[in-house]
Amino acid sequence: MHAAMTGTMLHHGRPPMDDAALATVHEPVLLAEALAFLAPRPGGQYIDATFGGGGHARAILEASAPDGRLLAIDADPVAVARAAALAAQYPGRLIPCHGNFRGLAELARRHGFVPVDGILFDLGLSSDQLADPARGFSFQHPGPLDMRFDPTRGEPASAIVNRWSEEELAELFRRYGEEPRARAIARAIVAARARRPIETTTELAALVERVVGRRERIHPATRVFQALRIAVNRELESLEAALGQAVELLRPGGRLVVIAFHSLEDRTVKQFFRREAAGCLCPPGTPVCVCGHVPRLRILTPRAVRPSAEEVARNPRSRSARLRAAERV
Repeated sequence: MHAAMTGTMLHHGRPPMDDAALATVHEPVLLAEALAFLAPRPGGQYIDATFGGGGHARAILEASAPDGRLLAIDADPVAVARAAALAAQYPGRLIPCHGNFRGLAELARRHGFVPVDGILFDLGLSSDQLADPARGFSFQHPGPLDMRFDPTRGEPASAIVNRWSEEELAELFRRYGEEPRARAIARAIVAARARRPIETTTELAALVERVVGRRERIHPATRVFQALRIAVNRELESLEAALGQAVELLRPGGRLVVIAFHSLEDRTVKQFFRREAAGCLCPPGTPVCVCGHVPRLRILTPRAVRPSAEEVARNPRSRSARLRAAERV
């Protein structure tokens, strides 16, 4: 899972789960389904663009034994260290790589993974990221307002919370959190920080709860935390860029599998797949095609694949997962 996702995930069509329910022992989501669509084989080359806890990566390596290779990318240095430890069990087959998947093509070329037979994106947060208060993804325990997948780069969430205008904050919470009380929350943040900076996760969560109240099962700050995390890590623009690069890296017949955890990510993936599977992208009503677009993908999942009831019961954090897959043509 990427360092890509969470007490901040927004369930597609339903409210997101409270992060208390998500901070559980790591278990890869939709593992059997992801393997079925990737179809790893001996001798194949694969990329896990969001290594996270390593559950999907290990399964890909096992399925592609004895000589399949996997490039394990993650923006989180902790996850990369985990990949390096796992690499000892698969000599020469697992290559750890620290980087954000927005630079997927360059990372793949640097490590000799061109072309590849399959690419996986698992866009959820890992349980380790949620469980560590110092990372700032969860509001169950006090921690700094950070939320960066890569703590060595960029500005933390506190920079947004304490510097952006009321208008900018309201738009952020509306667009990336789909928060109906966005303006009221933004106004309260600006008023609170005028007295002193908002520095911790629990401070912000308590402020949002005072504004919104608590009538649902999920914590009212969940959508706000999601919006901040998306903005801090430039998640949607990075995903759009990475998907285009992934198609270029795939050999004909290669598979692209994406597991998303909130509606904005899933919509981005769905629209990208549809564009790349279309034969013409000209505006409706254009008498003759002038775009010259040629389909590059064949969609394998007409509808998003959802976890089974058994998986949700076993692993509640899988509840909001949506898997989409396509094949390079």
